[in-house]
Amino acid sequence: MTATASAGPDELSRPQSEVPDEKRYDADVIVVGAGPSGSAAAYWMASAGLDVLLLEKTTFPRDKVCGDGLTPRGTRALVEMGIDVSEEAGWLHNRGLRVIGGGQRLHLDWPDLTNFPPYGLVRPRADLDALLANQAVKAGARLHEQTTVSEPLLDAAGQVIGVTAKVGPDKSPVTYRAPVVLSCDGVSSRMALALGVQRNDKRPMGVAVRRYYTSPRTHDDYLESWLELWDGPPGADDAKLLPGYGWIFGMGDGTVNVGLGVLNSSAGFQKTDYRQLLTRWLDNTPEEWGLREQNATCPTRGAGLPMGFNRTPHYSRGMLLVGDSGGSVNPFNGEGIPYAMESGKFAAQAVVQAMSRPEGPSRERALQAYPEMMAQEWGAYYRLGGTFVKLIGNPAVMRACTRHGLPHPGLMRFVLKLLANLNEPHGGDLSDRVIQVLTKITPAIR
Repeated sequence: MTATASAGPDELSRPQSEVPDEKRYDADVIVVGAGPSGSAAAYWMASAGLDVLLLEKTTFPRDKVCGDGLTPRGTRALVEMGIDVSEEAGWLHNRGLRVIGGGQRLHLDWPDLTNFPPYGLVRPRADLDALLANQAVKAGARLHEQTTVSEPLLDAAGQVIGVTAKVGPDKSPVTYRAPVVLSCDGVSSRMALALGVQRNDKRPMGVAVRRYYTSPRTHDDYLESWLELWDGPPGADDAKLLPGYGWIFGMGDGTVNVGLGVLNSSAGFQKTDYRQLLTRWLDNTPEEWGLREQNATCPTRGAGLPMGFNRTPHYSRGMLLVGDSGGSVNPFNGEGIPYAMESGKFAAQAVVQAMSRPEGPSRERALQAYPEMMAQEWGAYYRLGGTFVKLIGNPAVMRACTRHGLPHPGLMRFVLKLLANLNEPHGGDLSDRVIQVLTKITPAIR
């Protein structure tokens, strides 16, 4: 990452025994993890004038397991950060979603709304994450790569006042101090666990695997979603319906990103060889698509999808859980990047307000605005998503939905708005108003 700040760890930290003053800080705020949530938070806080220290355990560019496809919600988040999302800048644009299931194939264009652009994007995570981190650095954040955070640093009262970390190839131990810390360290979130904030197993969780293949389908102006995965030719007597849903996203560079996800409401969750499951599904796709072993460009990789606020509270003792760390993935469609970036913006807004106040109760009230904002924005919607996940975990329900829903384009346009969380917040058409009523009468989860 060429834009990494030049200051080394020795300039920012001394061994704990040499720190004479507990109030000495190395930054206004420390962000642990430079994925989409961490980089977005760092960008917004640095843009507001805060001194932000962004700590990343790897070096850029680095890859992450992801479908690489963004709905208009993700497009909006990038545009708000000043990212050039033009095709000339290397982005592949898409018009909407192609849904396949129940013997049906339906093309659904993204809705044209006042608060979202009418197109989605595709970009490899290796590129995307580096772009976001670089944007945070341009705004003034100090990025330190090869910095693995071990745990939060606590004062005598148990308040988070920094982090301990190991830096560089020699893993030199360092301590960084700040009055506020953001945990943006992903699904496993070592920081959250250190404070005793565990995942709620009753809330949605998914597993996704993906692989890249060279394929003539590389140029596609629709994201493709498969609602049924078959082991064997569909319709054959011995064909079995596999758990989960699949995707095929053209990357525009000669390859496609192909993957599948399985929800914890499925009977096959944690009982399935997901890599083998992906191969069995792809073996039944047309030969000319090229989705076969000899065309794979990398191994199959997997990752967890922490959904529906499955780790809370989002704020505790001076530390905010942001993005995957706080279970911000949309349970309706498994989309994580836009919600990571938006939660980073919400966290930044709370921290900026908090740092304008003296330490004490007033600052705490400002920081508590973050979990309230998360609940207000997505709490009711994610509760609905949890119910949806339970329903489609039943194969009979999923089959009924695909066979009886897909033949009705009007209904499916409503479903697209609901699943992708793309609707007018006020007014709009009938589908927008239905979604507004649903989220208004549903109690928010926290």
